[in-house]
Amino acid sequence: MYDTIAILFANSGFDSLQGLSLEGSIAGMPFGGRYRLLDFALSSMVNSGIRTIGLVTPRHYRSILDHLGGGRDWFLDRKAGGLLILPGAIHGLTQQRINFRIRDIELNLDYLHRNYAENVVISRCNQVFNFNYKDALEFHNKNGADITLIYKIPEKPTDKHGKIRLFLNEDQQVNKIKEEESEHLKVPYFINHLIIRRKVLLDIIHGYKPLETVDLIQPIAENVQTLKVYGFAFNGYIQTIHSVKDYFERNMDLLDPEIRMKLFWGPDSIHTKVADNPPTKHGYQARVRNSLISSGCLIEGEVENSVLSRCVLIEPGAQITNSVLMHSCIIRAGTVLDHVVLDKFVEVKSGNVLKGSRDNPLVMKKTAV
Repeated sequence: MYDTIAILFANSGFDSLQGLSLEGSIAGMPFGGRYRLLDFALSSMVNSGIRTIGLVTPRHYRSILDHLGGGRDWFLDRKAGGLLILPGAIHGLTQQRINFRIRDIELNLDYLHRNYAENVVISRCNQVFNFNYKDALEFHNKNGADITLIYKIPEKPTDKHGKIRLFLNEDQQVNKIKEEESEHLKVPYFINHLIIRRKVLLDIIHGYKPLETVDLIQPIAENVQTLKVYGFAFNGYIQTIHSVKDYFERNMDLLDPEIRMKLFWGPDSIHTKVADNPPTKHGYQARVRNSLISSGCLIEGEVENSVLSRCVLIEPGAQITNSVLMHSCIIRAGTVLDHVVLDKFVEVKSGNVLKGSRDNPLVMKKTAV
């Protein structure tokens, strides 16, 4: 899609993650054993043919840049376009409540001025999904839309896709945008993905520049009767992560073969940084059931209904159930873990029993012993 560029907001953090993203943002959090959360949005854009992507970085961006490198694993190490790093603003107390801050885009206006693409795709990095934007872009251009908002109709009460409700007519044109929660399931909600004409985006930034804390969706809602705003339905698997409970449950979702098929086994792959680790070694006492095990692990104990990142060590006699273990964790002999989330480089000494629950998983921060 050479008439399209993208802006990917990776500068959202959440206090409700109990310290899992304090040093960076939720975008850089490990997920599913071998991925980072930003891989899903970035891969979706690349698979859609978008070859110029600007990444708005958080204040602490070292881990994200270490993961991305020059963008080679996403085919973005290019002479023209490719992956561009856009510094985000420091937002203080209002950081948690806004999705697409106009101030972040205004600081990087050169990115929009130097690219003459017709459209801009905008997304965040706190969602698990696999979406090809080609059909949405075709719909956007066919209707001559100024803005196309991607929406999802919840399939069950536990699906949470935000609070921004879209009111659509029969032609999928948006007549009203309102922040509210409905008791009815069959209601379209904006899922923080949108396509906007580059010139329209520049006009909005110019008009709302004095209001630094404005969310991009606000001027769109205020001018919905003036602009040509359409909605496009997304029917695949998508879940948003706001809390530790969300993070835990989305990892557990990957144990469902049907969900794995929707995310990873289709025509569009989820790309990530390649790690040349040896295969995982299972000892003669190892017992593994219904789990995702990444490369480089050494398993001598029991693992069930769990997700293990690379280079995790499980000693004999250890029992791991319903848990998420990040990179290079060490679980000593005789340990019992149940409904636990361990950040990177955590060591659990012999004989410890750590238990949480599905609604309130026990979290151990990075490098804890």
